[in-house]
Amino acid sequence: MYQIICLLRNFDKRSNWVYLIRLVFFLNLFLFLKSEIRAQSSDKIPVLIVDGFSNHDWQQTSAVTQWILEKSGLFKVDISTVPEDSLTMQSWQPVFDQYAVVIQNTNNIHNSTLRWPKDAERALEEYVARGGGLYILHSANNAFAHWEAYNEMIGLGWRPQTVGTALEIDPKGHIKQYPPGEGKGTGHGERFNALIQILNRHPINLGYPDAWQTVNTEVYYFPRGDAKNIEVLSYANDSTSTQQNWPVEWVVEYGKGRVYNSSLGHLWEGEVYPPAYRCAGYQTTVVRVTEWLATGKVDFPVPPDFPTAGSPSLRNPTMEWK
Repeated sequence: MYQIICLLRNFDKRSNWVYLIRLVFFLNLFLFLKSEIRAQSSDKIPVLIVDGFSNHDWQQTSAVTQWILEKSGLFKVDISTVPEDSLTMQSWQPVFDQYAVVIQNTNNIHNSTLRWPKDAERALEEYVARGGGLYILHSANNAFAHWEAYNEMIGLGWRPQTVGTALEIDPKGHIKQYPPGEGKGTGHGERFNALIQILNRHPINLGYPDAWQTVNTEVYYFPRGDAKNIEVLSYANDSTSTQQNWPVEWVVEYGKGRVYNSSLGHLWEGEVYPPAYRCAGYQTTVVRVTEWLATGKVDFPVPPDFPTAGSPSLRNPTMEWK
């Protein structure tokens, strides 16, 4: 731009055709570079994280998730925080259609009065039904028991014994169902290094080992819900409590849309970039899930430091995202 200004000044003084040609050249070059920058920016997949209330550290969860996604080079991530003030909350309405994926990071399990406005609920339902991607991040599957469509979208969640169907994986890798009233309500034991075992191959886990170790994670026992149009991708043994195998990751079809739900991604108050988020397997999965939700395919590679069945893999604790 500086060169163009200089040429304009000289052209006024000399009225030379050489200067005019140079001016046109640099102007075209400037416009080309500007369009390239815009194109590169628009090539990134737009993602929206919704947060604002949870019994977990939702601020840090959103910040680390944004950092994991953007450092992959594939995504441009925005965050929309549900307002605390009840009057302001009623006018809160993200434009979901501007995004390829919405990551749900709110949880009202301990305060059922905290809810999205009805218009926002309907907007999310319509967005997913029309083909949008929805990522249910860890404790977000504890949320919104009142919301019928949400229960269908998430497939399984944290629900009492009387509600929904619970799924267990038997020792032979078959899915066992517990109807409402049978088994227990959803819960979990202590956090531990869980062995994630692949049940169904899918673009998300293509190239993963059959089993891989993640760290300091929760395995939900008796996850319950509508369990409609669901495919369980992986499971783990709840070695600290029931000694049974329970789903860890699953995907759901809702209308034309895709939903991913998982108990991975625990981040509690007082933790700072904890090992569960430093896990190379978890970070890789976050990126691959989001790409699949947006496009229906996965090109992001499985990295060399991906964990194995015998060994976890933690990345540098440097807080690059802060």
